[in-house]
Amino acid sequence: MYAAFLVRNNIRHRRDIENAYLRAIEQAQFEIILASAYFLPGLNFRHALIDAAGRGVRVVLLLQGRMDHPLLHYASHALYGSFLDSGIEIHEYQKCLLHAKVAVVDEHWATVGSSNLDPFSLLLSLEANVVVDDEGFAKKMKFSLEQAMQTGAQRIGEKNWRTQSIGHRLASWLSFGVVRFMIGIAGYAPGKLPGRAVPINHAA
Repeated sequence: MYAAFLVRNNIRHRRDIENAYLRAIEQAQFEIILASAYFLPGLNFRHALIDAAGRGVRVVLLLQGRMDHPLLHYASHALYGSFLDSGIEIHEYQKCLLHAKVAVVDEHWATVGSSNLDPFSLLLSLEANVVVDDEGFAKKMKFSLEQAMQTGAQRIGEKNWRTQSIGHRLASWLSFGVVRFMIGIAGYAPGKLPGRAVPINHAA
C-alpha cells in the first residue's frame, strides 16, 4: 500500500489537497466517486469533473441532503444544473447529516480526511487528508459509499431538478453569490497555484 499525508495551510501548502484531487480526476479512466458534506468547489475543480464526464468517466457525487448550513446548502444547488447537463450523477444523503469527506478514483486511488470540497476547506481552513493507492482499500471504500447511496440517499433527476420553484433557484444563486463574495473579502485571489504534494499516479 502506498500512502501520502497531505495538509492545507496558508503558508507552503495552500493547494496540496486540492491539487491531489485535481490530478486524480484528470487521470481518471473510468470512475470517480466523491462524497462531501459541503460541496462548492472552484471553477478549476468543476471543469475537471465536467471534462472527466465528457471523456466517458462515470462521475458520482454523494452530497448533503439535509440542511445543516443553509448558505452552503443553497449555494451548492446552484451548481447542480451544469453537473446534471454533463451526465454527472448527484445523490443527496437523507438518512442523517452527512459528514464524509472521501473519494475513490478507478477503484485504486482514494482519499479520506477533514477537507470538504468547499471554499472554506480548500482555501482558508487548516485541513489534513490521507491519499492511498491500494486496490483493496479503495474497493472497500467504494462499497461503503455505494451502500450509503442505496440505503440512505436519493438520486437527483435532471427532469425533476428543472421543475424546481423560482424561489429555490433564486435562493441558490443568491447564496452562491454571497459565498463567492465572502471568499473575495477574505483575500483569496482565484487561480491555480502549484502544489507540493501529488497523488500516486496510475503507474505506481
